[in-house]
Amino acid sequence: MKEFISSWMDEELAMHRQAVARFVETEMVPNDARWRAEHNVGHEIWRKAGALGLLCTDIPGEFGGAGGDFRHEVVLYEELARRGSTGLGQGVHSIAAHYLLNHGTAAQKSEYLPLLASGELVGAIAMTEPSAGSDLQGIRTRAERAGNEYVVNGSKTFITNGYLAGLVLLVVKTDTALGAKGTSILIVETKDLPGYRVGKFLDKMGQHAQDTCELFFDQVRVPEDRLLGGTEGRGFAQLMGDLPYERLIVAVQAVATMEGAIQETTRYVKSRRAFGKTLMEFQNARFRLAEVATITRVARTFIDRCIEDQLKGELDDVTASMAKYWSTDMLQKVVDECVQLHGGYGYMNEYLVARMYTDARVTRIYGGTNEIMKELIARSF
Repeated sequence: MKEFISSWMDEELAMHRQAVARFVETEMVPNDARWRAEHNVGHEIWRKAGALGLLCTDIPGEFGGAGGDFRHEVVLYEELARRGSTGLGQGVHSIAAHYLLNHGTAAQKSEYLPLLASGELVGAIAMTEPSAGSDLQGIRTRAERAGNEYVVNGSKTFITNGYLAGLVLLVVKTDTALGAKGTSILIVETKDLPGYRVGKFLDKMGQHAQDTCELFFDQVRVPEDRLLGGTEGRGFAQLMGDLPYERLIVAVQAVATMEGAIQETTRYVKSRRAFGKTLMEFQNARFRLAEVATITRVARTFIDRCIEDQLKGELDDVTASMAKYWSTDMLQKVVDECVQLHGGYGYMNEYLVARMYTDARVTRIYGGTNEIMKELIARSF
C-alpha cells in the first residue's frame, strides 16, 4: 500500500522522524521485554531522550525545551506507538510540562521546565483516587495551610510514571466547602520527601512496562510557593484548560498503533502459509485487511485535521472528545482483527499484536472514559 503522508509533515519533520525512529529502534525496542518484566523503563532512557532533545519538544527554548510545536511531539508518540512501546509515559510527562507552561508562575516555569526537558525529572500528574475517578470533584486528598507550607494527606492511584516521577503535579482540596473551586494543584518534588511513599507496581492487564503505581501522602509538607500559579482554587480550571491537548495525544497514539498493527499483520499474512498458500492469498484475509486499513485511514485523516487545529489554537473540547473516544474505540476493533489474522500466535505475548491488544484496552478509560467523552459531546447539541 502506498505510504500515506500526513498533511502537517514537512522536510524538517521528516528528518526529525528519522532521528526519533533510530532512537526507538536502537534504545527502546531491544529493551522492551526486560522493561515489561521490571514494570518500568528506568531513569537512564529518560535522560538519553532528554539529551537528544526528544522531550518537551513543544516547550519554548527559553525554558529548556526544543522550541518546536505539537507536530514534533506527535512524531515521538507515533514512532513509539507503531512499535508497541508503551513504557515511556511521555504523554503524561508532556502534559505535566504544559500545566507548568500554561499555568505556572515565572519562577515555577524557570525552575522545573528545564529539568523535565532534560529528563532529569520525570513528570507525573496525580488526579485519580481509589474513590474518585472521572468525578474529580470527589477527590479527598487534603492540603491544609500551616504557616508558609501546605500539609498534605491522602492517596492517589493509577498514576502513570508513578514509580519514576521526581515531580508530581498533585491535585488536592485546599477548601472542602467550595467544591470544584476548592481544588488546587501542588508541585511536589518527591526525592527524599518525608511522608511520601510509592506503592507497589499495579498488576495491570497490559502496558506492563509502564510504571503505574499508587502514591501515598502522610503529613507531607509542600512549600506554599509550590502552589501551581500561586493562587488557590484554580486547580479545576487548570485541569480543564489542558484537556484537549491530553485527549489529542491519546488519539494520536491510537491511530499510530492501528498503523503499526496493520503493518505487522500484513507482513505476517504474506509469510504465513496454510493449505499450500499464504494467508494473503485467501479472500478473508485480504478483505479483513481492507476493512481495518480503511478505518485507519479515516481515523488518520480526522486526527491529522485535529493536529492542524491544535497548531492553530483552534482545537475545541468537543472535537478533542470525539477524537479520543472514536479513535480508541476503533483501535480496539482494528487490533482485535489483527490478532484474529495471526491465529493462535496472535494470543502469544511474544507477538507484537498480542501486546498491542492488551495495551490498547485502557485507552478507552484513561484521559476520561469514552462514556464521559460522549456525554461532553452530547452536551454541545
